[in-house]
Amino acid sequence: MRGAGFFAAVLLAVTSLTGAYAQSAPPPSDIPEEGLWLSEEHDGLFSIEPCGHMLCGQLIGMAYDGAVPKDVWGRSQCGIRMLTDFVPIEDRKWQGHILDPRTGRVYQARIWVSQPNILKLRGFVLGMPLLGETQTWSRYNGPPVGPQCKLPKDAH
Repeated sequence: MRGAGFFAAVLLAVTSLTGAYAQSAPPPSDIPEEGLWLSEEHDGLFSIEPCGHMLCGQLIGMAYDGAVPKDVWGRSQCGIRMLTDFVPIEDRKWQGHILDPRTGRVYQARIWVSQPNILKLRGFVLGMPLLGETQTWSRYNGPPVGPQCKLPKDAH
């Protein structure tokens, strides 16, 4: 019986902490970066969504011919989480990491919505945003993605 009481106390403490932690995260409706985003070249579709108190982004659609593109380790790029650990920083921006699946390199990155339906992604090295490149992504409202993450030809 004593063990059950201890377990209940631990469960209550964890539940209390989890509830407080979850309440500190902004509600999804307050996160303009959340949603489906088409990359600058319209060759990749990403789903950006909360993962804990951070934002993460998964590649869910690609423009390709032939076999599904593979990452540097030979795995399908379909469904790969490429944007990780994004936490809010100043000026309604988020900072985290982005994976280049062709090389396996991970870069620091920032994302922010610069205007309605426009997301900016800046990847950089050495912790210096000045040493980077910015892409402009657009919110995706196109047709559903086909089998094996195949983007429709008219995706825009």
